[in-house]
Amino acid sequence: MTTQEFIAAALLEDVGSGDYSTLASIPAGAKGKAVLKIKEDGILAGMQVAQDIFYHLEKEAQFTLYKKDGDAVRHGETAFTVEASVHTILKAERLVLNCMQRMSGIATLTNRYVDKIKGYKTRILDTRKTTPLFRAFEKQAVRIGGGYNLRMGLYDMIMLKDNHIDFCGGIELAIQKTNEYLAANNLNLKIEVETRNLDDVRRVLTTGNVHRIMLDNYSPELLEEAIEMIGGRYETEASGGINLDNIVSYARTGVDYVSCGAITNQAVSMDLSLKAQLA
Repeated sequence: MTTQEFIAAALLEDVGSGDYSTLASIPAGAKGKAVLKIKEDGILAGMQVAQDIFYHLEKEAQFTLYKKDGDAVRHGETAFTVEASVHTILKAERLVLNCMQRMSGIATLTNRYVDKIKGYKTRILDTRKTTPLFRAFEKQAVRIGGGYNLRMGLYDMIMLKDNHIDFCGGIELAIQKTNEYLAANNLNLKIEVETRNLDDVRRVLTTGNVHRIMLDNYSPELLEEAIEMIGGRYETEASGGINLDNIVSYARTGVDYVSCGAITNQAVSMDLSLKAQLA
């Protein structure tokens, strides 16, 4: 889904047959100005999406930008002002706020994780724990917050998780069949394999033909042992039960990546407001 398709669908959902509150109270030709106010400290995200929403409704909308995506912002600051038809401003208001508040919340939480392990080589990854049809924006917010995207969906990377392995009949067979499938279909995709214990790690190392080993629900001590066993032959990723309180202990192990579903599915929206600016 493109940005324009998303905006059109989201506006249709919200406006429906008409914004009757505005139609009933505001003359059709009225022009106005509104200001996007920051009401909470954090990392700002979604500025481009906000502009795209206004431009979708009115190509002549005029913006004055005071902040950009990725800026650390504080309560009381202004992100932008917009001048447009009052009808445009009122139609766009809720969609703009919903998108920016959600994205800024994700960027802010991601940045807290990134800041926690500053100085370590470990990088923060997101997951597919995202809002349906809003994934691209949420993953953009992760990048704005300093994190990295693991994959966009099921189509751009192979991840053999526990259920794939169990349904297939084991790690070795899952890796073998995957490599055969990629070759037969002329697909160039990286392969990651989930492991649940050190024996799984040994089996992956014996089989080979993968790019990354996921170490799922390992303690930091066990993770360190697994990383030593892997010896740099493959990228490593820790996942499961990792949070702000314990992430440093995982980063200390030297793991390449830590994936955290929490940065998207536990992020709290940032408080923002779009208010009429009267002369």
